[in-house]
Amino acid sequence: MSKTKILFAGESWHSNITEGKGFNFFSIGIYEEAVEWIRKALDIDEFDFVYLPSHRVPVEFPHSEEELNKFDVIILSDVGADSLLLSPDTFQKSLRMPNRLKLLKKYVEKGGSLCMIGGYMTFQGIDGKGRYHNTEIEEILPVNISAYDDRQEVPEGFNLELAEKSHPITENLPAKWPYFLGYNRLKLKEDAKLLAEYDGDPIIAVREVGKGRTMAFASDCAPHWASPEFCEWEYYSVFWQQAVRWLSNN
Repeated sequence: MSKTKILFAGESWHSNITEGKGFNFFSIGIYEEAVEWIRKALDIDEFDFVYLPSHRVPVEFPHSEEELNKFDVIILSDVGADSLLLSPDTFQKSLRMPNRLKLLKKYVEKGGSLCMIGGYMTFQGIDGKGRYHNTEIEEILPVNISAYDDRQEVPEGFNLELAEKSHPITENLPAKWPYFLGYNRLKLKEDAKLLAEYDGDPIIAVREVGKGRTMAFASDCAPHWASPEFCEWEYYSVFWQQAVRWLSNN
């Protein structure tokens, strides 16, 4: 039996920090990734997990239907639309390149699957810089995306409520989940299925699109919105594995 091949893009960042010590200042650069929890959950025998950090997305994310079709499931997590739209050939050399948002839509309609995980650079994101509103990605997701900054910060923490306990993604999971600290505020589409919510907002939703499937997870798979308790939860792996199986129709 062939493995389900997953392309996971995002969950990395560079930080530039300037420190002041009296009269003097100096700067340091830091590179970090937050993929360890979901990679551990999905790095099992039945899956082939391929990780593409955010800074490599503009160059290395698939540029054709043939390249996309090598994967059964594509997951975008905390990486904005501009990273997919603006390859160096377009941004630096003014060359025409394929529109990878349009390619992803075709990929799903023909039988592929896409999951978007929330964060400061997915859905619409911080200051609207995720920029997925009014794109081909919004057209295929189970949710409508705000035109503005859609972050809903919940520093006191919240627990999602399961709306559907018998779905293949949520079956075998307890009703009470560990807390989260925020999410992207979205609107459920009429033909989508709601699996979990908080305060009337969808947190987990799925949709059939053409021959393919899509999923929105409005909170995070890693800190800061995802609490340490969620990342280390005994059902964390169960949830993500069931999500990939449903998305890939296995």
